[in-house]
Amino acid sequence: MDRAAVLTEAVASAFVGAAGFQVGPVGRVGVELEYLVRDPACPDDRPAIARLYGALGQLPDPLPGGGRITIEPGGQLELSSAVGATLSDCIDATARDLAPIRTALAADGLLLEGSGLDSYRKPWLVTDHPRYHALAAYHDRSGRRGREVMCNSASVQVCLDAGDESAGWSGYRRRWWLADAIGPVMLASFANSPRTSRRGTRWVSYRQALRFGTDASRTRAPRRLAEPRVAWARYALSARVAFIAEPEPRPWSVPTGLTMRTWLRGHDPRPATIDDLERHLSTLVPPVRPRGYLEFRMIDQQRGDGWVVPLAVVTALLDDPVAADAAAAATERFRSPIRRHRHWLLSAREGLGDPALHTASVACFEAASGALVRLGAPAAVRRTVADFIDRYVSRGRCPADDGPARYVPGGELYPELAPRT
Repeated sequence: MDRAAVLTEAVASAFVGAAGFQVGPVGRVGVELEYLVRDPACPDDRPAIARLYGALGQLPDPLPGGGRITIEPGGQLELSSAVGATLSDCIDATARDLAPIRTALAADGLLLEGSGLDSYRKPWLVTDHPRYHALAAYHDRSGRRGREVMCNSASVQVCLDAGDESAGWSGYRRRWWLADAIGPVMLASFANSPRTSRRGTRWVSYRQALRFGTDASRTRAPRRLAEPRVAWARYALSARVAFIAEPEPRPWSVPTGLTMRTWLRGHDPRPATIDDLERHLSTLVPPVRPRGYLEFRMIDQQRGDGWVVPLAVVTALLDDPVAADAAAAATERFRSPIRRHRHWLLSAREGLGDPALHTASVACFEAASGALVRLGAPAAVRRTVADFIDRYVSRGRCPADDGPARYVPGGELYPELAPRT
């Protein structure tokens, strides 16, 4: 495709659907680990980007396990793993990459923090890239939430094959449906960014609550349609455009109220190209994002090597047909199209304190435990998952329940969910 060619709406729609769901055999696994980086000697300071590059500059690219490092807008470190042929391959490779990263940072007095949200430092961009400055300007129009997500959040993003053309659980249609169905349960089970508002609302995943509070056209889950490619294309073209790239040295422009569909129909000073469309797609952040593969984005970062648990559980539920059947049955009550978004918000607020989410989580984790045996996961991984079940899931707890939730000044994110007084 000519990247400079002017796009029509029909061509853009077909491109989005095909690019989002690249069909083929399932089984490959990847993970993207975002971490907050902190200096324990100066915990309220945000390490400068030059210091981060200096600390990491001697590491090979790619890393020993094949992964690569990027620095996110607020100075978070993101490790994108190599794609593993199996779950075990992905875990082993990611662990090999994390070890030298931690060593290099420690030599400069820095550490990776296992939390989903920075509760203390003010959000601040450490990058000069025009993309992030334009995105921050876009978010600033509606308040502080978007910049806080950009600069102060961290997650575990599990990446699995989209699926094949079959009608079973390896088919991309059913995998997309199941990923959306188990999403609120995974959000609730791994919530690790607690906050409490002035009115007393406690959120176990304030990171995800903030994300939902930025721009509904780019953060909520797409509608469930029989054909995922159609659903994703409609979502992407209906979403608002956050920025338009401009030639250097001009800053990127930040439109107001422009959707990709209206841009494709000629409502902007210049026609949209494939590069514009791909930049737009990269800004869409629903809980599950199709990028040729399925990217689970609703999971908060975990302490220590706790990232292994969501990686193993999500992989088991999607790649094992028996576990997929069990997970589908366990999440049946969360399928209502009328209350879908409220279920996502409930997960971010209550975690496994909600009885229905707790019941579904127990069933999903039990199914995943059995699937990990069938998938040949190492005994150490299975023990780690079992320990998580014993400590959290069986007790109706999530990692956010291990400590107090920091107070958040200001109003309610979602007043309709605030506790009654």
